[in-house]
Amino acid sequence: MKNAILSVFVLCATLYVNAQKIGEYAPDISLPNVNDSTITLSSLKGKVVILDFWASWCGPCVAANKKMAKLYKKYKSQGLEIYGLSIDSNKEKWKAAIKKQKLKWLHVNDPGDWQSKTARAWNIEFTPTAFLIDKHGIIVAIDVEGKVLEEQIKKLLAE
Repeated sequence: MKNAILSVFVLCATLYVNAQKIGEYAPDISLPNVNDSTITLSSLKGKVVILDFWASWCGPCVAANKKMAKLYKKYKSQGLEIYGLSIDSNKEKWKAAIKKQKLKWLHVNDPGDWQSKTARAWNIEFTPTAFLIDKHGIIVAIDVEGKVLEEQIKKLLAE
């Protein structure tokens, strides 16, 4: 019971901290992809972006990636992009997870797990954590999923 209460508190505190960013411009991120080429989050302005923090060792991330794959396939041609940001310290495991799960979107890595610079800057306390960003680079939602996420994507793509 004590652990359950603590888990709920941590989740609520994390959502509260992250909620402060809704309506703000997404801070730029500049990280290497699987080929060691740098990809910046700001280079995706003009597209609707899901900034997805994940890790290869994260079980819930595997389930979330399956859902992301469906959204990406359905909306990529309309202007959706996913910026998958892994906090994996082991780059080989990260690359293997991308290949095994057949993840087709953009992937970057900031090694260091929870202590990675980007995870700390974005107040990431658990994975997966996803930010929905509009075409202008403004964060419009955090950790929405399912039909709610899809409706928001459709709305943002139509703007």
